[in-house]
Amino acid sequence: GMVTERFMTDPKVLPMVPVQLRDGSKHEPGMALLRQMVLARAFPDLEANQRLSKITAIFDSPETLDRLCGASGGHVRNLLRFLNDWIMEEGKLPLSRNGLERMIKAQHHKLVLAITDDEWDLLRTVAKDKKVTGDDGYQILIRSRFVYEYYDQEEPWFDVNPILAEAKELV
Repeated sequence: GMVTERFMTDPKVLPMVPVQLRDGSKHEPGMALLRQMVLARAFPDLEANQRLSKITAIFDSPETLDRLCGASGGHVRNLLRFLNDWIMEEGKLPLSRNGLERMIKAQHHKLVLAITDDEWDLLRTVAKDKKVTGDDGYQILIRSRFVYEYYDQEEPWFDVNPILAEAKELV
C-alpha cells in the first residue's frame, strides 16, 4: 500500500497489550502493565508498588481501573483517549464507575452503528474461532478497530473489541 511505498518497508502492527487469554480468562501480566501505564501518568515519580496504593485517589475503586483496562482491549492509544474523555466528562476525582460505564455505553453505541450486517457475520466468526482469514472483510474489521490482534507464544490470535463484545448482535 501507500505506507509501504512511502517508507520502503511494511508497516509494523502494534500489538495490543493482552488483557485476556484466548479462553476469556484475565491476562494478569497485561492488566498489571496497563494499570501501571495509567497510574504512571498520574504519579510519574512514584515506584510501581507505591502507585498501586494511590489507585483510589484517581478511581473510585481498583475494579473501576480494571474495567477501564479491560474495556480498552489493551489498545493503549484508545485507553488513553478514553481516560482523557472520561476526565473531561467527570471533571473531578476520583473517577466514578458510573461515569466509565456511560463512556463505554456511548462508545459501544457509536461502534454498533458503524457495523454492517456482513461485518456482524464476520465478527461472530472471530468471537467464536479467534481467527481471521486474509479476506478483505476481516482486514476492514482490524483497520476499523472492531477486531484486535494479540500474540501468545508468537502465535497471533484475534478477538472482538471488548466494547463490542457484549453487543446483542454477536449472540
